[in-house]
Amino acid sequence: MASKQMLAAVAASMALVFLPTLASATNHVVGDRQGWTLGFDYAAWAESKQFTVGDTLAFKYASSSHNVAEVSGPDFKACNKAGATSVWNSGDDRLRLDKLGRRWFICTVGSHCQLGMKLNVTILPDTTPTPLPAPAPAPEPSQPQSSRRFLSNSNW
Repeated sequence: MASKQMLAAVAASMALVFLPTLASATNHVVGDRQGWTLGFDYAAWAESKQFTVGDTLAFKYASSSHNVAEVSGPDFKACNKAGATSVWNSGDDRLRLDKLGRRWFICTVGSHCQLGMKLNVTILPDTTPTPLPAPAPAPEPSQPQSSRRFLSNSNW
């Protein structure tokens, strides 16, 4: 039967195996402290970050003044709000980056996109190293068995 110490060691090993995977995703607040607003350089902001599959983009903004729309690359370049595939307007939108590639976001309010309220990100594969398997538990020490040696003497 396994000892409590061995079970604790196995549980700790399991936690270490799975912890890096859980801790690898990053929540990126778009625009950092400024949030999603006019007058911010989102291109420079995105260039300073690395986005990987599993990360989240958090758009924080005044919902009465802005929104977030996902568009295609050409619609992003042209600030074409009619091409939006999804639009969010909660003021606290969290979008999971669930696949590789590029994604484009704009604000469709007035001329906000033309004024620079647009963001494109390139999502890379998750580079978290694959954890090594947990070491096999050490066998419990066995009780020494007494050994008996029988000597044979053919002269007896």
